[in-house]
Parts: sequence; structure tokens; C-alpha cells
Amino acid sequence: MNGIYQGIIDGIPYRLKKETDLSFLKQYGRCFRVFDETGSGCISFGMEKGNEKYFVKTAGADTLYGEVTPQESAVLLKNAAVIYEDLKGEPLILLKEKYSFGDLYVTVFAWAEGECLFDHWNFEYYKAHPDVLSPRKRFRLLPLPEKLKTAERILCFLERTAEKGYTAVDFYDGSLLYDFETEKLTVCDIDLFRHGPQINDQGEGWFGTKRLKAPEENETGALIDEVTNVFTAGALLMDLFSTETTEKKRYDKGMFIPDEKQYYTGSDASYEVLMKAVSYERSERWQTIREFHEAWRASSE
Repeated sequence: MNGIYQGIIDGIPYRLKKETDLSFLKQYGRCFRVFDETGSGCISFGMEKGNEKYFVKTAGADTLYGEVTPQESAVLLKNAAVIYEDLKGEPLILLKEKYSFGDLYVTVFAWAEGECLFDHWNFEYYKAHPDVLSPRKRFRLLPLPEKLKTAERILCFLERTAEKGYTAVDFYDGSLLYDFETEKLTVCDIDLFRHGPQINDQGEGWFGTKRLKAPEENETGALIDEVTNVFTAGALLMDLFSTETTEKKRYDKGMFIPDEKQYYTGSDASYEVLMKAVSYERSERWQTIREFHEAWRASSE
């Protein structure tokens, strides 16, 4: 294909717009997986050396699907590395190293087992194989206690995020890995988190998936803050706890639309807690993640 460099590392193919020096990867052993289809402008590698596995995330290469320039991607990843350090602790993936390599910026994480709960790169495969359930669909079918344990980890993480003064930007099911064998959740992508409240300077182009957006995430000049994150958390949990969703309507409207109660697998009380969290009127939502978290706990007992 014209304009595409097709490389191979340890027998694993990858694609970029042009050849890039990736020799730094050798120090992490053998490559067993490549992730080259992200909009962040990053290309990432699963590496294995002895008994250790690493997730090596690299920015600054000219990727095929990058929605920012290689230079912008490198700056974003460098800034994100600081956030991974500030928010260090379970269930966040562990950052082990960060450094520059030529025009690239490199972050090295401990490998986390699990499947992404929004693995968009496999959607065509699921269409061709309707008998195969996506990780998101498999999660929705889990027993309620297992889902509640996962929700608790998500809310504890977002509470720590708020306590540290960060706004969770672009946080959605694509930011989550779930290991179905160990029942463990890992938060794997917080690259666009910001310190302090933010002003939406991009209107409908504000970061995040359309299907889970709060109203202010489509409005130029609107405040994006912890109250927005209450909506984010509520939308995410309702989506993960419902067997059927209004996904097409969400994409059409460009924002989250609550699921019908009949498809929700949690308690009636917890559904009402989520409905308050995803109120389109900011003043009607829980005003802090902690307040929302406490109400969720009480409604789920």
C-alpha cells in the first residue's frame, strides 16, 4: 500500500506511515503483540523478557490512525506520564519508566492481563462471527456481585482522581481492561486527564466517545469538572450493568441516553442513583464523586 511502512518485529507485523527507529525495544526482550490502530498517535508493544512482561507505549512516530501530529502525540504522552505517577496505585496500570528516544517519547508499564471492554479494532470480526461475544458483552453477563466489585474499583479510582485535583477526560470503557479469569479490573489509559477544571474549547469535538458524553462535553465554553465526571461514571456504570443499550440513539444524538430500567441488572435503588448521576442538568447530579460513591454503595447493599 502506498504511503504505508509495514514493519515486522519478532515476527509480529506493524504499520506506520514511515519507517521509524524502534531499536530501543530490544532491551525489553521479545515482542508478542502490537497495538497500532489508536487515534492517540501512539504505537504500543507487548514485550516479554524472562518472567517479566511490559507494555511499551510510544509517541512521536507517524501512525496511520493518529488524530494528532506525531509531535503533539509525544507532548501528550510526556504530560500523561506525570499523571500516571501522581495517580499511582490500584487499579491503575503501573508506570515503570519514561524517557525520550530521538523524536519519540517512551513510557514503559508493567503488563496487565485482561481484555479491553471496548475493543473497537475487533468490531468487524464480531460482525463476521456473531457467535463470538465481545468482552463488553461478556462483562454484562457476569454475576451481579462480580460487576459490583468492578464498579467499586472504578469509583474508588475516580474518587482518588478527584482528591488529587484531576478531571477525568476521555474516560470510558475503552480505558478499562478486565481479566475474566482473576476478576481483576485495570485502568489502562488516562492520557487525556487534566489537572483542575477545564473549559470546553472544542464544542462537540471535546475528547471522548459520543455515546457516553455529558451535555457540557458538546458545548463550547462549558465547564468540565468533577460534576462532569459524576455523569461519566454514571453513564459508564449504567452501560456496563445493562443487557441492552440505546447505543445507536446515543451516537445519533452525540451524547449519553439512559438505558431503560427493564434492561438494568442492578437494584432498583442503584438505578435511581445512576439516573441522578446522569441528569442533563448539572445542578441535579451528585456534586462530587465521593457523594455519588456513597449513594451507590448504600443502594447496592
